[in-house]
Amino acid sequence: MSARDRILAKLKANAPATAGELPDVAGWYATHRSEENSTDKARRFRHFIELAHAEVYSVSRGGWLQKLYEVLSAKQIDKLLVAPGTQHGARAQAELPPLGIACPGYDTSIEGWKAAMFNDMPASFTAARGAIAETGTLILWPTADEPRLMSLVPPVHIVLLDAAGIHNTFYEAMQTESWKDGLPTNSLLISGPSKTADIQQTLAYGAHGPKELVVLMIEENV
Repeated sequence: MSARDRILAKLKANAPATAGELPDVAGWYATHRSEENSTDKARRFRHFIELAHAEVYSVSRGGWLQKLYEVLSAKQIDKLLVAPGTQHGARAQAELPPLGIACPGYDTSIEGWKAAMFNDMPASFTAARGAIAETGTLILWPTADEPRLMSLVPPVHIVLLDAAGIHNTFYEAMQTESWKDGLPTNSLLISGPSKTADIQQTLAYGAHGPKELVVLMIEENV
C-alpha cells in the first residue's frame, strides 16, 4: 500500500457516518437583508465602493461615452485599451479617436504584445456583469473578447455598470444568475482599486493592479 493509499484509508476510517444537516443558507439570507428597489441598491453600492476609493459617476444609457471622455481628459489620458468585440468597446473605438483618445483593441494574443500591454497602456475600459450592493463589489466575467488582463494590468480601470444589474447580496447574485449552472474560467469580484498592507498595517494602493477604479453607472433616471 502506498503512502497515498494509507492516508486515504485513515481519512475514510475516521470520517463521520453522516455529514449532518446542512445550514439553511437561503433562510438566513431571507432575514439578513430586506428587499430594496433599484435606486436604493444603486445608492448603497455607490456608498460602499466609494469608501474603497473608487470614483463613481451616474450616466445615462446614451450619454456614458461623453462622461468617459471627460474622465479621460481630466486625468490627461490619451490612450484607452478597449475590447472591439463588445458593443461598448466598439462604440468607444469609433467615437473617441476623433476626440484625441487613441483606442487600441485587445484583439490579439497577449504573447505578441505583452511589453506594450504592461508598459504602454495607461487605462482600460471594460463592462461589469453586475454588482453587489452590500459590499460595493463589481462582478466581472472575462471573455475571449474582454480578457481578465484588461482589468488587472493598466493603472486606471474604467468600468461600465448597468445599475439594473446590482444585487442586494453575493448570495442573491449567485441565485438570480444561476451561477451553479456554469462559471467562466475566471470570475472577478472587484471592490475598489488594488491595495495591500504591510505588517505595520500601512495601506497602499496600486501595489499589484490598477491604482484607480472608475465606475460609470447607468441609471434610468439620469
